[in-house]
Amino acid sequence: MVLIYVLGALSVLVPAVLIPVLATRWGPAALASRAAERLRVAVAGLIEAVGRIGAALVVLLAGSSAVVTICWPLGEALSRLEPSVDSAVFDYVHARRVDVWADINSFVTAIGDRYPLKWVTVVAAVGFAIAWRRRRWWIPLIAMPLQFVVEQYTQQILATTVNRGHPPTDVGTYPSGGCARVMLTFGIVAVLAGLTWNVPRRGRIAIATALAVLGSVEGYTRIYAEKHWFTDVIGGWIFGALLLSVLVLTVLVAEGRVRPPRRAAGAVPVEVAAAA
Repeated sequence: MVLIYVLGALSVLVPAVLIPVLATRWGPAALASRAAERLRVAVAGLIEAVGRIGAALVVLLAGSSAVVTICWPLGEALSRLEPSVDSAVFDYVHARRVDVWADINSFVTAIGDRYPLKWVTVVAAVGFAIAWRRRRWWIPLIAMPLQFVVEQYTQQILATTVNRGHPPTDVGTYPSGGCARVMLTFGIVAVLAGLTWNVPRRGRIAIATALAVLGSVEGYTRIYAEKHWFTDVIGGWIFGALLLSVLVLTVLVAEGRVRPPRRAAGAVPVEVAAAA
């Protein structure tokens, strides 16, 4: 019985500790890595070829397709764990459910439902559009509804292609849409806030940590509320993180915030570097 509450505490503590460590130690190295530089070269080439908005559209379409390509076989692999892992976790939680804790988890997990997040999406879209009235105001007005729609349809594609079924108590299937929706909706809100105000590095790390905690807690509550298999939640975290990365890059490209590739003296042009 105690283990269930310990896991609930860990769903808060682990991301609260892990994200600042990763952001501090690995974040700068990742931004300065060769992969990041190649991405900047590719984005610069796209912008030169089709313009900033066209490049953002290419990033969105190609990135969403890549997410489906990655998460489809992942879902097939996770579905094989249903007899040995998912059923065991479900039976363990079901046998130890406490009504008061179950009611609290059912209340908290509703944050990831589509209806409340629709309102968050609308309010954030209008609010940021007003805040951006002297700049590209249409970006938040498009970005917020777009993340909602993209998550919905890519999640439906994966749910249909993997078609792994659901727990006997609910209809939630792979990947957990609640986890992904929370990460995407509040993740794009965080990005737009960072583009609106001059948030210092520590503030950005704190926001990323809060987002990770929110996604982690949503996963825990989905399991305790018996809305998803355990591996659905794992898949939802991965799916949400990948799709959030695609949408964040899309917004940054559309806003012109992707740093151009480094051009040292004697460096080859962007077109040649991209071809190489």
